[in-house]
Amino acid sequence: MESVISDNWDKPNEYLDGIITYQYRNAGAILPPVTKVKLEIFYNNFNIFWRLFPFYATVGIVLLVIMILKVLIPGVNVRYIVITVIALLAIGFTAHTFGLGLRWYISGHAPWSNGFESMIYVAWATMLAGFIFANKSPFALSMTAILAALTLLVAHFSWMNPEITNLVPVLKSYWLTFHVSIITASYGFLGLGALLGFLNLFLMLMKTGKTLERIGTQIVDLTRINEMALTLGLYFLTVGTILGAVWANESWGRYWGWDPKETWSLVTILVYTFIIHMRQIPGLRTDYSFNLFALLGFGSVLMTYFGVNYYLSGLHSYAQGDPVPVPTFVYYLVIIIFLLAVFAYTNERKIRLLTAKPE
Repeated sequence: MESVISDNWDKPNEYLDGIITYQYRNAGAILPPVTKVKLEIFYNNFNIFWRLFPFYATVGIVLLVIMILKVLIPGVNVRYIVITVIALLAIGFTAHTFGLGLRWYISGHAPWSNGFESMIYVAWATMLAGFIFANKSPFALSMTAILAALTLLVAHFSWMNPEITNLVPVLKSYWLTFHVSIITASYGFLGLGALLGFLNLFLMLMKTGKTLERIGTQIVDLTRINEMALTLGLYFLTVGTILGAVWANESWGRYWGWDPKETWSLVTILVYTFIIHMRQIPGLRTDYSFNLFALLGFGSVLMTYFGVNYYLSGLHSYAQGDPVPVPTFVYYLVIIIFLLAVFAYTNERKIRLLTAKPE
């Protein structure tokens, strides 16, 4: 109090210097190096992942609007605008990668060991999926930018803990780097598939006689990208689950125990296996069916991640958080998806009847 009143900080600084000297003299071996401490201060002050949320959202929405206008007005030249927007997203993705690497260095372990870290990693994997398919269609990158923004927003909700902490014993394994990184990266590709499914349903709703050919061609192209994204996501999910079984045997002495997390991972694999093979099933070969199921299937991913982590208990409770009520916007989103599915189907059916050739 005296220092606050007199604005003289010599005494407090002397006490702090004494504490620091005592710590390094008696516990120097376990204290982090000065460089790491300075980098952690920089990391906390810069708050890179929170800054990326509005950046990804704004640039992704701009790119999405531009691409929709391109479909509706084919004569407009947006090539250089699209290149500029993609370059901005590449800069953001580079900063995102730097932030993950910095957190990895500071913590000393892979940055996907808890809820917050896995969310920022899912956002990174989502953007990676977008860049992989950007050359096929900028639509993919615009949707992944929006999804990455939403993922980063959820990562900063009050029930997510962004603190850098030590690992619990079961996570102190090199399997953390392989199993979690691969299985969590699959969520980015499956999330891209869900958003492309949503976008395709929206485009189906916008079909009219004048835009039928242009929108139809765009839907076919985006559906192909969707199928590739879901296939990659399913591969990653399956490989990640197998690696998780190996890690489980090393940690708990069994490969499979029907733990809630294991069970829902298997459910998600079966769900997406069915969706991928829908293209071979008579009656389910339509673009509408595939895109609708690609969107609905992501519910199994959300259950595997949020439902299991926050509402069920098991051997994976090291990633568990306090149960939270389902956000109100989820109910509105379900209603929007239901209405979109109904109206898109109605419009598709009307278009088929109008274009059907009389026998």
